[in-house]
This record gives sequence, C-alpha cells and structure tokens, in this order.
Amino acid sequence: MDAASPTDTMRLSGWGRYPAVESRVARPEKRDALQAVLEGDDQPVIARGAGRSYGDAALLNSGGATVLTDRLNRMLAFDPDTGVLRAEAGVRLREILEVFVPRGWFLPVTPGTKEVTLGGAVAFDIHGKNHHRDGGISNFVHEVELLKADGGKVTCSVEQNAELFWATVSGAGLIGIITEVALELRPIETAYVAKRTLKADDLGDAFALFEEHEPDYLYSVAWIDCLASGDSLGRSHLMFGRHATPDDLTSKQRQDPLGYEPDHLASLPFDLPEGVLNEHTVKAFNKLYYAHQRKRDKRTVVGIDPFFYPLDAIDDWNRMYGESGFVQFQCVLPMEESYDGLEEILSQVQESGLASFLAVLKRMGPPDGGLLTFPTKGYTLALDIPRRDGLEDLLRDLHETVARRGGRVYLAKDAYLRPDTFREMYPALEEWLEVKRRVDPENRFTSAQAQRLGIEP
Repeated sequence: MDAASPTDTMRLSGWGRYPAVESRVARPEKRDALQAVLEGDDQPVIARGAGRSYGDAALLNSGGATVLTDRLNRMLAFDPDTGVLRAEAGVRLREILEVFVPRGWFLPVTPGTKEVTLGGAVAFDIHGKNHHRDGGISNFVHEVELLKADGGKVTCSVEQNAELFWATVSGAGLIGIITEVALELRPIETAYVAKRTLKADDLGDAFALFEEHEPDYLYSVAWIDCLASGDSLGRSHLMFGRHATPDDLTSKQRQDPLGYEPDHLASLPFDLPEGVLNEHTVKAFNKLYYAHQRKRDKRTVVGIDPFFYPLDAIDDWNRMYGESGFVQFQCVLPMEESYDGLEEILSQVQESGLASFLAVLKRMGPPDGGLLTFPTKGYTLALDIPRRDGLEDLLRDLHETVARRGGRVYLAKDAYLRPDTFREMYPALEEWLEVKRRVDPENRFTSAQAQRLGIEP
C-alpha cells in the first residue's frame, strides 16, 4: 500500500459493524507521508484510528479516502515533573497504560475501552466515570498539532489558536487530522482501585445513591437492568471507585503495587447466531446478574482493567451480536429532565422488544470542552441494541424523546441520527461551522456520518 496514493480498497465498519463501506485507504508510517496523502489526492478524506467508534464517524465510501493512522503511534516525550506526555495521535490508550502505570501514572480521563487512539479520544472529547468531577479529556490536553486541508500544520491549545482548538476537540476529525497530542497524565500510587458496589432497587434509589456517594469518590457508574419493569424499573448496581493507596492493598498486592498486567479472559473467534441475544435471554441474564451480589454494600480492591475495561478482556466481543451487528445508543439528558426522561426511554425500549445486553448509567458534570462536545450536566444512558426489525423505529422515537427533553446523542456512537434532530441537539453547530469554513472551505475532511447529518461548510 503506497501511503501517498490511497488506491487500495478495504471494507471498513465501526465497532458496531454497521454500516460497512468500501473505502480507498492510505496507511502512512510517518507524519511527512500523511501530508503527502493530502497533497497527492484532492478527494475528501477522514482519519481513522483504531476503528472503535461504533457507527460511521470514521468511515468514508469510495468517493473519498480513509487515512489509517494506527502506525503513527510513537511516544515522543514525557515530563515527569508535570506529567505531560507528548505522543502521536495513533497511540492507543492501552499502550500508554502499559508504559506509564508501572511508573505511577494513569490517564486523566478514560472511556470504557483502552483500545481507542489518543487522536480519536480528542476528536470526540471522550468522557469517563469521573466526568462529574473532572469533565472531558480536553480539560487535560495541553496542545494539539493539527494537519490542515492545505497541508500546513498548526499548534492549537487553550491559549494558542483557541478557537481552532475548541473546534478540533469534539470535532469528529472534520476540522483537520490530529497528528500529535500533549496530554497531562494523573499520578497514582498503585495499579489498583478501591471499589464500592451498591445495589439500587429502582431508578429513584439509584439517583439517591449517586447523589449521596459521588462526593466521596472520583469515579462512579451504574449497570442498569433496562428490562426491569414496574416497581423494579431502573434497578441497578452502582460502582464507585478511587485510586487505591498502599494502605488499601493486601500484603500480596503490596509486593508490587504498580504491577500492571492487562486482563485477557477469552477471544470470540466467530459470530454468534442471530437472535441469541433477545429479550428473554437478556432478561434472564440481568436477573441473575442483579441477584449475584447478595450484599447491598460491597467493598473490594480490584485492578485497573476489571474496574475500567471489563469488556476488553474478551477479544472481538462485538461478534456476540452476530453478523448484523449492533448499535450503541448513548444520550445525555439535562438534570431536570433526567429522571422522567430515563423512565420514558426505558419504557420505550421495553415496549419495542429489542433487548439491550449492556446498559450503563452515569452522572455527568457541567458542560465544558469543545463546541460539539457531548456531555451536559445530567445523566447519560448507553444501550447496546442488536440490529433487528424495528430498530430504526425505536431509535427515531428515542431521538425524538431526547431532543424534546433538551438532551443529545453521542456522535461517537451514532449511526442513525437525522440531520434536523442533530441540529436541534447541537446548538453550537453554526459556531463550529464558521471555524470549519475558514480552515476547510472545500470540505476536504468529511465522513459518512458527516454526509448523513448534512455537515458541510
């Protein structure tokens, strides 16, 4: 594959395996070659890191080219006094953890998988279990190097080219190609998390527990049984955590407090048959999972991977949804709409008969970050839903509910949102487009998602 001539074709999809497109691809090994891609071809392009966005945000059909950045993964410099790591955008979060956790550093913000790239994390201003305390990853990004449509490079930050910076973080790769990131890491004393798990009998109980215990912990998240109904609607396991100190550890753990070995339990080498994950199997699993923790209040000390990245222990876990794939729907609702809105959404999912095997609830802090950043102060719900008959109707209803209640859908997970609903959810779009028109007037950077949503200068 000639990095400067994207003529080879690959079939690509997001992590949800839908949609899939045939795209011309380039895979540069150095940043100079990345510039040559833009100079040697005047067709639209989109950068793609690890391919872990769920929908079509990092896809472009044969009318353009997809630039694979996975080989641009060098760590360039680290300042132990400030904790600032400078690295190329193709570095995966996993690689950062493997190098820096044993040295006493952790990511300041992390999603539920460590397989995303640094560039992708910045492009979608990722959030984690600590958003209620720390906000998104953009709060810890010191600088970004950006390759523009004209082939020039520019450094942007909160102080330098700030308008470009806030359009780039959360800009879904549509402002330019992120080539380098300076990220401030978090110091830690151990590679363990002091975890507390609480059972909530219903949605109101879950809200009360979040409110009561979040001030005491850096991290919080809940697994929610999206198929429980009646008096049990919204029953959950809430998990709170903080980085463990040496005093929290067992004598065995203290022998190597910063020892870090990523979990790997199994691989899924084939697609499960269509329909294995259905309303009945998921309801049975949820009931067993909820009943498994008998104590209402359980405290343990666990490794980083079990707390932050449980699904990463299974390679290719997306294959459990079958060849048709799945959609992850993630929304956030303002605080004043969260309770009633989540009740409505959970009821809509139950009525559809489309079961969500994974349902995650988190509380988010005040909106900050990029112009198209996802979070707002309130609650966010993420559902993994298999692609079956009736899915489009369900998603249309969910999108309308979220928009009516002043919320929004996360673009890193989206594959079905409509242009008018998208514009209603993201009121800063026009301000973002003004920056896009200045730095990319010919719309060189676009994606299948951007085309679907009508995003153009």
